[in-house]
Amino acid sequence: MTSYTPQLLGALTLFAFVSSITPGPNNAMLMASGANYGFGRTLPHLAGVVLGFVVLLLAVGFGLGGLFSAYPAAHTVLKALGAIYLLWLAWKIATAKGMGQGAAGARPFTFLQAAGFQWVNPKAWTMAVGVAAAYVPRQGGPSDMLLAGLVVLVVNLPSAVAWTGSGVALRRLLARPGALRIFNGTMAALLVASLVPVLIEVVKAWG
Repeated sequence: MTSYTPQLLGALTLFAFVSSITPGPNNAMLMASGANYGFGRTLPHLAGVVLGFVVLLLAVGFGLGGLFSAYPAAHTVLKALGAIYLLWLAWKIATAKGMGQGAAGARPFTFLQAAGFQWVNPKAWTMAVGVAAAYVPRQGGPSDMLLAGLVVLVVNLPSAVAWTGSGVALRRLLARPGALRIFNGTMAALLVASLVPVLIEVVKAWG
């Protein structure tokens, strides 16, 4: 039986919506993949993002967050590795030369690649820790954490579809190489911009 009140459940839903619909690494990459590959070929990537984040959230809620609280240096290292990987992905997007060459190089992300990416995605970690710390009843049991995962899944899915669909809608406009280069460069810049707070935090931790 859940310990959620309607007010807390509503707050969780709002947080999940705002977090999932705003720009971030996942959304920029889904939009770029939709533009470069189309919706059908991006579906495994989309599913990996949505389900992979839920797995990350449940892992944090069921104890991983406590591990990083006890060993903050490990979390800093993970953030640094994630930042390096995101910079590489940004470069791959920016240097794509035409349709069919997106964030993952010669093909879109697979389901497992997208799901695994959540573990080095700084925004995904911030969202997961935020949900587990602020939107799950403190005295609740496993059912509350599972309900939180279900709410996030239901909210994140249409957001991911919307970002992918936005990229697909731009395919005609991006048919010319020059336009596609500008678009991919913009998506790469968004990825880099999303890393600024993470890089500042890592520098402070190691400074």
